[in-house]
Amino acid sequence: MRIIIGLVFVVIIGSLASAFFYLMRDKGTTSRTVNALTVRIGLSIALFLFVLFAHHMGWIESTGIHQVTR
Repeated sequence: MRIIIGLVFVVIIGSLASAFFYLMRDKGTTSRTVNALTVRIGLSIALFLFVLFAHHMGWIESTGIHQVTR
C-alpha cells in the first residue's frame, strides 16, 4: 500500500514540475500548463479518495497520536 501511495505522490509532484516547466517555457501561449495542473488536481483528489476507501476497507489503519504513558 505504501508503494502505491508513494508512486502516485511522485507522479503528482512530476505533474507539478511539468506545469512549472511549461509555464516557464511557453510564456502562456499554450494550455499545457493548465492541462498539467488539471492532471495534478485530479490525481490528488483520486489519491485522497483512495486513501479514504482503503481505510474504510481495512487495508490501512489510522494510528492516531500516540501518547507517552509513564
